[in-house]
Amino acid sequence: MNNCPHGSSVATIHTLQRHRDILQDYTHEFQRTNNTIKSRREREQLLGTGRNGGKSLAGLSRRDLYLKESEHLANSEGLVDEQITIAMDTRDHLKTQRQTFKMIQTKVNDLSNRFPMVNSLMTKINIRKRRDSLILGTVIGVCLTFMLWWMFF
Repeated sequence: MNNCPHGSSVATIHTLQRHRDILQDYTHEFQRTNNTIKSRREREQLLGTGRNGGKSLAGLSRRDLYLKESEHLANSEGLVDEQITIAMDTRDHLKTQRQTFKMIQTKVNDLSNRFPMVNSLMTKINIRKRRDSLILGTVIGVCLTFMLWWMFF
C-alpha cells in the first residue's frame, strides 16, 4: 500500500488489499497441499523401499503394502489389548491386597481395644517415634544452619 501513488482512490487501495489477502490464502493452501503431497510421497517411498523381515517389499503392489500395514496395525492392537489385560489384572490384585490389609488393620485394632495394655504400649511407641522424629529433624536443621552459616561467613 505504500507503493500506491498519492492520486489512488480508496477503492483501488481496497481492491489491492483484497487481492493480497486472496494471494496469501492461496499461498497458504498451496503450502498445505504441497506438504500433503510430500508426506504421501515419503510414505510411498518408505513402503516401497522398506524391508520386512529381510524380504524386499519393492515387488509388492500398493494394495499388498496396505494389507501388510493393516496386519501390522492389527498385531499392535493385539499387543495393546494384552497390556490392558495385564494392567486390569494388576489392578484386581492390588484391590485384593488393599482389602487384606484393611482386614489386618481391623484385627490389630480389635486386639488393641481388647487388651488395654497393648493399646497403651502402642500409644507409647507412637509417641516415642514422633518425639524421635522431631529430635532428629531439629538436629538436622541445626546442622544445616551451622553449615550454611560457616559456608557464607
